[in-house]
Amino acid sequence: MIYDLIIVGGGPAGAAAALYAKKYDLSVLLLEKEAFPRDKICGDAVSGKSMTILNELNLLDEAARLPHQRIDRIRFGSPSGHQISIDLSENRHLKMPGGLLIKRLEFDRLLFDKAASNVDKVYTDFKVSALLRDEDDFVCGVSGVAKTGETVDFKSRLVLGADGFNSVVARKSGLYNHDPLHWVVALRQYHTGVRVNANEIEIHYLKETQPGYFWIFPLAEGWANVGVGMLHDTLKKEKIDLKKVLRAALENERFKERFAGARAMEEPRGWNLPVGSLHRKNHGDGFMLLGDAAGLIDPFTGEGIGNALYSGKYAAETAFRALLRDDVSEESLREYDQHLWKKLGNELAVSTRLQKVGRHQPLLNFVIGKAERNSEVREIISGMMRNAVPKKQLTNPLFYMKLLLK
Repeated sequence: MIYDLIIVGGGPAGAAAALYAKKYDLSVLLLEKEAFPRDKICGDAVSGKSMTILNELNLLDEAARLPHQRIDRIRFGSPSGHQISIDLSENRHLKMPGGLLIKRLEFDRLLFDKAASNVDKVYTDFKVSALLRDEDDFVCGVSGVAKTGETVDFKSRLVLGADGFNSVVARKSGLYNHDPLHWVVALRQYHTGVRVNANEIEIHYLKETQPGYFWIFPLAEGWANVGVGMLHDTLKKEKIDLKKVLRAALENERFKERFAGARAMEEPRGWNLPVGSLHRKNHGDGFMLLGDAAGLIDPFTGEGIGNALYSGKYAAETAFRALLRDDVSEESLREYDQHLWKKLGNELAVSTRLQKVGRHQPLLNFVIGKAERNSEVREIISGMMRNAVPKKQLTNPLFYMKLLLK
C-alpha cells in the first residue's frame, strides 16, 4: 500500500498531525520507535497555547481528567532574590485553564492512543533507519527495523518527520543542525515532598545557575518536576557539569527549607532542546519536519509542546493541499514553513531576545526588583506574559528607561 502520509514519531507533533490528517481523510501510517506508555524527559508543562489545539481536537476534557495541576501563575526569581508572581489566566474567558502540568508519561499516551485509533496502520518498536527516494530524488517512504528484527520498507506520497531532537528524518534528509548556540541542555529530577505553591510554576535565575535557570513545577499527587537548563554553547565552552549546577540550586539558602523534607524519585536525567532562536529549514521534496525535529522549542521558557502541536496542525493542512495538487515538491510544501512562522515566528524572535536578557544578572535584578515593588510594573509584565501586551517591549531599551521613572 502507498499511504498518503507516513508519520515518523508518535509524540505530540506526530499525534496532532495524525489527528488533523484524519479530518482530511488522508491515509496514514504511524511509526513509533518505542512502545507506549513511555516517559519523555521534559518540564511537563502543557501551555495555554496547547489548550487551544487540544480544544480543537476535542481532547481538552480528557487531558484535564488525567492527574494534573493547573497552571494559573508563573513566579520569576532574580539572582539577588527578588521575586514576582504573574497571572497567566489568559484563557478564563474561553473557559480553559492557563495551562496544565501533566507527566509526559500520561499526556503522550493519551495523544498517541487517540492518534493510533484514527490512522490506517500503526507500528510501535519500529526504528526508521533510512528514507526511500524515487527516480526524481523525492522522499517517497522509509525503511526501518521492525520489532521482529526484520527490515521493512513502507511507501507514501509524503513523509512527516516528528521524531524528536535526534530526528532520523532530519539527518537522512541533510537538514540536521546541532549548533550549540541554538541548543539548550536541561536536567529533570522528579521529587516528592517539596513545598510548592499550588497552581504556580517557578523559574529562578540563581547565581548558581547563571547563565541558565532553575525551575520548580508542581505536579499531581505531591510530586514536583525540578530541573535546570543552560545554553549548550556555555556548557561546552566553560566545561560546566549540569548535575553540580542542579545540586547547588537545591542547596541554595532560598530553597533549602522547601526541599528539607523532599525525596528524589530518580537520578537527574538530561535531554537536548533545539530551540527556535534559529529558523531551520523544515521541508524538502516529499517531506516535512515537525516539533523538536524542526527545532521549535521556545528559547526563553523551554516549552515545546504547544509549538509541536501547531506544527502537526499546519503539516497536515499543507499535506492535504499539496496532495490535492499532486505536488509534493519543496516549493509546494513551502507554505508549511510560511504558516508555521507566521504563527510562531514573532514569538520565537522575542523569546530569543528574552533569552539573552536572562543571561544578564544586573538586568534581571533590576526588572524583577522593580516589579516586586511596583504594582504597575507588575501589571505590565503580567500583560506581556498573557500576550495582552506585546512581549517585544521587554527587549526595547526604552522600556527600561520607562521603568526607571516608575
